Amino acid sequence: MENNSNNPDYSHTDTNKVVVSNDAWKKRLSPEVYRVAREKGTERPWSSAYEESKEIGTYYCAVCGNPLFESDTKFESGCGWPSFYKPISKSSIIYEQDSTHGMRRTEVMCGRCGSHLGHVFDDGPPPTGLRYCINGVVLDFAKAQEAEKKYNKENNE
Repeated sequence: MENNSNNPDYSHTDTNKVVVSNDAWKKRLSPEVYRVAREKGTERPWSSAYEESKEIGTYYCAVCGNPLFESDTKFESGCGWPSFYKPISKSSIIYEQDSTHGMRRTEVMCGRCGSHLGHVFDDGPPPTGLRYCINGVVLDFAKAQEAEKKYNKENNE
């Protein structure tokens, strides 16, 4: 999880749009998060700890804290990046056509801060048929508290 103590706009509950200059983001974010989120970069495939994670919880934008995906919509796509078939809400993601690198794709960005997250493809599983292929470096994750309490109780922790 990104250290967000230097980011006053980071929140899991605030839904107001975040408008911050790229110079300000550069001071607040790690170089890798900035490169992917603000310069539309891509992390190396299979480099994210979230790629194979099976933990139960919520994935948030690492830039602003906006809730993006629930873990129960995550699936193993084999593409090398964390993949989901549905965002938390219609407003959590915004879409834009992307024709870079000689391809026609749909870019997905955070609905709150506009940061680049990855792309969505139409080769995903039911019920949506969509595959949101997301750079793990722009995700934060919080375990579901009820699931964690149950696990700890069952394992006497």
